[in-house]
Amino acid sequence: MAKKLNVTPLHDRVIVQADAAEEKSAGGIIIPDTAKEKPQRGTVIAAGPGKKDEPVMVKAGNTVLYGKYAGTEIQIDGKDYLIMRESDILAIV
Repeated sequence: MAKKLNVTPLHDRVIVQADAAEEKSAGGIIIPDTAKEKPQRGTVIAAGPGKKDEPVMVKAGNTVLYGKYAGTEIQIDGKDYLIMRESDILAIV
């Protein structure tokens, strides 16, 4: 499930691949592109070693929940990822 990247995050940074946005609502209504919300769930692709006395708790392959505006969008090999601090991650699912 986890992919190998040529990028290694430093310190407590984590690279996350966001899940796809919902195409339909719970009632079956198709959501247009302009109304789709930014996903708040994704898969950890790579994690840094952590800070001096605080190792990183998440590992590659974990599914995580993060804040709506967390992280910075980056592009690696033509794919979109988010790079964020581990503290921006709310939970491991």
